[in-house]
Amino acid sequence: MTKKHLNLLLAPMLMLAASFSFVSCDDDDDCCPMRDHYTALVTVYPQDDTFIMQLNETTTLVPSNIKHSPYGDKEVRALVGYFDRAEKEAAVREVTVNWMDSIRTKYPVMTTDDDEAAFGNDPIEIVKDWVTVAEDGYLTLRLRTLWGAVKEPHFVNLVYGTDKDDPYLFELRHDAKGDTFGIWGDALVAFNLNKIFSEKDNVTIKLKWNSFSGTKTTEFPLVMHGAPVSGDAERLSLNARVK
Repeated sequence: MTKKHLNLLLAPMLMLAASFSFVSCDDDDDCCPMRDHYTALVTVYPQDDTFIMQLNETTTLVPSNIKHSPYGDKEVRALVGYFDRAEKEAAVREVTVNWMDSIRTKYPVMTTDDDEAAFGNDPIEIVKDWVTVAEDGYLTLRLRTLWGAVKEPHFVNLVYGTDKDDPYLFELRHDAKGDTFGIWGDALVAFNLNKIFSEKDNVTIKLKWNSFSGTKTTEFPLVMHGAPVSGDAERLSLNARVK
């Protein structure tokens, strides 16, 4: 692939805005001490002039204090801090949202004749964490790498089709754009796999990536409507530097 072709390939990605969106509630009696606490990882689904948040395969969260999705008509993964307004065991739960942070959400890309030239092969680590999970048709990853002071965006892509005999094998590709020195830091990215697999049954995907200690592989049971997760996660300021 020539430099000209590579520039044409990367140009659309360079035009993407950083997606580190933030929402808070008003300072009134409905806000609680959980203001800085993330209680879940959800999928935000816009619906007409409102939206819902899918928590797991049986539970939908409906925000009582935000009418319109802060992400417009985009379907995205997001960290959310909320507290329940009604019975927690209900399949549809009304909640008050304190905080929301969207995660860089994108689709996998098809392999090319030269994936290293197209998508890079800089080392990156996948952090074992409650937000590193395959659910609701998404693969969400907490990533760790080196970040320099120049604030250069890093491009992270999930590549499929690299093995024609194994449709469940994906490669995580990282292009640091030359920003390979600095300090360690984490960011989040989510990949929507719902258009890759037509079946609605659960599958197991295989992930391969270049870590700082060499090639690594792992497997994720992909739940199309994910199992419930709970916990706490700090806001990761480097999310804005992942594309």
